[in-house]
Amino acid sequence: MRTTMKDIGRAAASLLLSACVWVFAGAVSPSQAEPWPQRPVKFILPLGPGASVDVTARLVADRLAKRWDQPVVVENRPGGDGMVAITAFIGAHDNHTLLFSPAGSFTAHPYLHEKLPYDPRELAPIARATNTLVAFGVPESLKVATLTDLIAMARAQPGKLNWASATGTNEFLFAGFLKTAGLSMQRVPYRDTVQ
Repeated sequence: MRTTMKDIGRAAASLLLSACVWVFAGAVSPSQAEPWPQRPVKFILPLGPGASVDVTARLVADRLAKRWDQPVVVENRPGGDGMVAITAFIGAHDNHTLLFSPAGSFTAHPYLHEKLPYDPRELAPIARATNTLVAFGVPESLKVATLTDLIAMARAQPGKLNWASATGTNEFLFAGFLKTAGLSMQRVPYRDTVQ
């Protein structure tokens, strides 16, 4: 059976719709329940336009807008290791504003930062729309063909190599890899992973 983007979009929209209904169902008793959403819905994203989460959010938003007969707006808020979007989401205090984000954007924060502008217990994932693949990539000019080659080069030049990663889980995993391997590489933070 061949899966198309249309099938994926339908499945993601149904999953997200079910999760949203489940989350908001507990806020209103059945006797006073009103259809949800009653107005436009906003997805706040911690990454910029063109990132994989942005593409997914826009596909899901399109499907949900048709299903709900309400606009679904995607708002990109890159920067601050995802904390700009997270604090905007928490500060919205609005049941029509959702954080559309890789869970790693906030689950790794307590391990990566001493102080956070939010309480991690304020966030809980409600639905998964995609899977993430983790891979190492190096410029061809480094002449590194294997992970063993990269480790040897980093050991021979401590602190000379740079690395960058998407926020959250990927950053956490690579930092753990460096620590476990006893390597010193300089992290180069980017405001947005598309950069």
